[in-house]
Amino acid sequence: MNGKIAIPKKFYFILFASVIAICLFSFTIGRELYADKTESIFSFGVIHFSGYLFFLLMPVELAFIYYLPYYSGFDLIATALVTAITAQCIDYIIGQLLRPKRIIELMGQKRIIKAERKIQRYGLLTIFIFNLFPLSSPVIALAAGMLRYNFRRFLVASMLGLFLKYMLIFLCFS
Repeated sequence: MNGKIAIPKKFYFILFASVIAICLFSFTIGRELYADKTESIFSFGVIHFSGYLFFLLMPVELAFIYYLPYYSGFDLIATALVTAITAQCIDYIIGQLLRPKRIIELMGQKRIIKAERKIQRYGLLTIFIFNLFPLSSPVIALAAGMLRYNFRRFLVASMLGLFLKYMLIFLCFS
């Protein structure tokens, strides 16, 4: 060994994802807070979309609760559904296109294998439940793409789970 410390590739991936998340927050909500402006539905959409990409896992449900006083439930739920479904479709397509070895390097073998097993075993129910609860549904979308799970079934289960989740959050926090 030549005295250098080996830094795993995963570290660079986590660092990259963290920098993107911090920049997104700074350029949306952060900018609005500093300018003393009301939070915009656009900034909510950007943060929500980003949080549903598999490499930027963020607690987007908290952003939904944060924006509730500023917008109607219909506007927030519609924005949340459109942005989450769009991001999950991207995750699904990435799962189909990227080599499994590359995805496993980025996300971790245990996490991907666990998601794949759940989809293979329970299918539609897994996708629905992972979208209903604040779990890592983007990882499930990625795994569904890797497994070439039926896209329409994936889309329907995702939309139902997300809609129910955001309706429950709206009813509990409004």
